[in-house]
Amino acid sequence: MSAAPLVIALMGPTASGKSRCALELARHLPVEIVSVDSAQVYRGMDIGTAKPSPDEQRAVPHHLIDRVDPTDAWSAARFTTEAETALAAVRSRGNIPVLAGGTMLYFKALREGLSSLPAADPAIRATIEAEARDTGWPAQHERLRAIDAETADRLDPNDAQRIQRALEIWLLSGEPMSRLVARTRPAAPRGERWLQMALVPSDRGALHERIASRFDAMLAQGLVEELANLRERHRLHAELPSMRSVGYRQAWLHLEGVISTDELRNRGIYATRQLAKRQLTWLRSTPDTIAFDCLENQLEARVVARVLREVEHPGAAA
Repeated sequence: MSAAPLVIALMGPTASGKSRCALELARHLPVEIVSVDSAQVYRGMDIGTAKPSPDEQRAVPHHLIDRVDPTDAWSAARFTTEAETALAAVRSRGNIPVLAGGTMLYFKALREGLSSLPAADPAIRATIEAEARDTGWPAQHERLRAIDAETADRLDPNDAQRIQRALEIWLLSGEPMSRLVARTRPAAPRGERWLQMALVPSDRGALHERIASRFDAMLAQGLVEELANLRERHRLHAELPSMRSVGYRQAWLHLEGVISTDELRNRGIYATRQLAKRQLTWLRSTPDTIAFDCLENQLEARVVARVLREVEHPGAAA
């Protein structure tokens, strides 16, 4: 009996080297890359999302990049639907899908299924937003903590979109979001075997240095100018999910004259570090995952070697 189809999952915090590893795998195996990134789906948001370059996308097929405009909605449910389609298409060509990215909720939704959460309610959302204008999102975060400490612990106090959604779910259902998420709707069985690899730092400080260097590079490449051009082409506002992305949120404040260039840099680096912290928290609770030190010199070679072992000997021990 032949082995079940292989799905390679490359997970890790921002700046951990996921894209490099995925591209290196393509030098050794017939793979196609499926982006698991909630910001790379937006057209025109290239610099701030560290989107693969046009040359990289031509060299290796990429999926779920540039799917919608920054004014459009995107969700875990839509990701799951489109990822399922992409996985089937990759397998139909005899290739191996590599899921690579840092949006941990998307990995969970694709493998374990989506929870049955209540639909959005515009009236309740408007009420929460009005209260946040008066008290600030950190105060709403504390309100959430009293209701659902588990969800609050993994959200930044200024993550307006997710705080609002968690409060909305509680107001609609009377139950904490964490409890409802635990009651997942099983994913459709696909008969796949997942090789989950987490790129994690042995030294958090060294990862922070990488994050700072990468954010400086984004600024030098024209992050602010990229956002200015997007604002000219689209009817954007600061509360759109796309504009709440790390980097763009801070660049928006800079273009509005609220913060200086130095403050843009400081806030952007801090927000990216907080994002990495939340990603690492998710990874620690993700089962069946093989960890690699993302700071080691031979990272790509070690990842390739582990994947080749799985291809040659399905189910091999870690």
